[in-house]
This record gives sequence, C-alpha cells and structure tokens, in this order.
Amino acid sequence: MEMQASTADLSSDAKVVETYHEDAVHDAQFDFYGSKLATCSSDRTIRVFDVQKGEAVGAGETLVGHEGPVWQVAWAHPSFGTILASASYDGKVFIWKNESTNGSYGSGGWARIKDHALHTASVNAIAWAPHELGATLACASSDGRVSVLTFNEDGSWSVDLVAAHPGGCHAVSWMPVSTATTEPGAPMMCRLATAGCDAVVKIWEFSEEHNRYVEIDQLKQHRDWVRDVAFAPSLGLARTYLATASQDRTVLIWTQDTPNDPWKCTPLLPGAKAEDRTKFADTVWRVSWSVSGNVLAVSCGDGKVSLWKENLKGDWECISEYVCPVN
Repeated sequence: MEMQASTADLSSDAKVVETYHEDAVHDAQFDFYGSKLATCSSDRTIRVFDVQKGEAVGAGETLVGHEGPVWQVAWAHPSFGTILASASYDGKVFIWKNESTNGSYGSGGWARIKDHALHTASVNAIAWAPHELGATLACASSDGRVSVLTFNEDGSWSVDLVAAHPGGCHAVSWMPVSTATTEPGAPMMCRLATAGCDAVVKIWEFSEEHNRYVEIDQLKQHRDWVRDVAFAPSLGLARTYLATASQDRTVLIWTQDTPNDPWKCTPLLPGAKAEDRTKFADTVWRVSWSVSGNVLAVSCGDGKVSLWKENLKGDWECISEYVCPVN
C-alpha cells in the first residue's frame, strides 16, 4: 500500500515557545532527555529553558559572551554532565557547563568552561561525537577548516585541525559507532562527514597510524553548496545512511552496506514534473533524522518541512508536509 503525504498548517497544533530573543532564532535543540531546550539567535545570546509536559517554562537563563550571531547549539551526552556548546559568526565556539547541584536554571549555575578560538571566520556548525568516543566536538568553519576538540582525562583539551573545504565548510556530522565497526571486537572507527562551498561531501577517519584525520571518500553529486549533512542513528538499521542537503534544491540519501563498501546515492523526488522531480521549491537548509533513524525531516527555504520514509521497495516517499505559519 502506497503512503500518501498529508499537508498540515503548523499554526493549528504547534506549541509556540516564547524565546525572549531580540532577533532571528537560528537553532533550537532539546537535550538527551527532552527536559531542557537551548536556543540561539542573531542577538548574540543563548537561552536555556526547563521543559515540563512538552512546554518551555519561564524565561530561561541567558548565556552571553559571543560577539556575533550564534548559529548553532549542541548538547553533549549526559554522561559528561550538563554541557552545551555554541558556535558563532565571531569565529568562536564556547562550551558551557551547568554546575548547579540540582541542574535547575535561574540560579546562575552555568559557567563557560572552554573558549575555542582557533578559527579565523564564522563557525557554522558543531556536532558532538558519539559518546563512546569520549567528549569530542567537531566544528565546521567558513575558513575552510574543521577542528575536532577533545577533552582529555587529565583535564586538558586537544585539537585536531583538518583543511576540509576550500571556500568554507558549512556542516559536519559523526557516523554512529555501531555502523562504523567492521566486526565484533574490532577497534571503534572514528568517522565524520563534512560539506561546504565546493559542492562536495567528504568522509574522514581518524588514523591511528598517522595520528590525524585522513580523507577516505568524496561524494560528488550535488551541483552547488552543500548546506547540511546528517548521519542517521543506527538503531536497528542494516546499513549506514547519510542525508545531504544543498543549495541546488536537492536532498540525496547515501547508503553504505559495510564500512568498506562504495556509497550508493538515491535522490528524494519532491517535484511533480518528470523533468524536475529531484528539485525542491527552494534551497534545502537542514536535514534531520528521527531517533529511530527511519524518518528524515527536510527543511526548505519555502517555509515547508517535509517528512520522508523508505518503503519496503527501497523508495523514499513523502509521508507528511508541514507549512510553517507566516506572520
């Protein structure tokens, strides 16, 4: 039975969050348990809210220090504590920790524990590695480099710098550990994907032999800047899935059966016309997987968010579409 896409207006059933920001909001992220919400804005601030019964409570706590718009926030795995990272146009990444005894906000419990300022241009994206690899954060910058920041057991921080994309890097995503392991008992592979202005998606792996990240693959199907990359969580999936979104108005699903196999590419088909089936209506800015890894959300420049799922034949179908309200 073929799934039929439905269209909904978010204004009818969405819960509105008053963020108290004074300019455009660029990112909003729940923590691991869904009990906290962090937002960031062009007003140069981050706000952190408690979440109760699915709703943000109060005015939250404001974290300040960035000197430019804050593009992204990212929560670390709770095994490392209540830790939040933020990335900004000012070229800096801040790492914040809530050290209050009960984890509540409004008590001044947040402290900035690390200022990462090695980049010479805007830091556009950040992503924490799978917790099995330790407290490790990847940062993608317009200076063309990706930095990998790692917290060591002795309390120090180490940094690996990768010259990734000439002209600028827009996105970074880590491969889940379980899909990056070739066989039981083998060392965990440390792999990540990056994308940028060169229209190329690159796959990197940390080489113990060279003690650095080395490029192991290039995925070349997009025709314009690649805006986002996202590995799917590996829960119950038989292969590795990677979604990429581009300025060329396409979304590609890349699959790999084993870590050493070639990547296979399947485009999403949102277009109604046969000659333009792979094109969305506008630039595709973000892609995000469900927790189970079997549903992909696609955020497009026309104000629509569509949900996609792979059917039993291996084809990707749009199962729902949401129209964001316009004020």
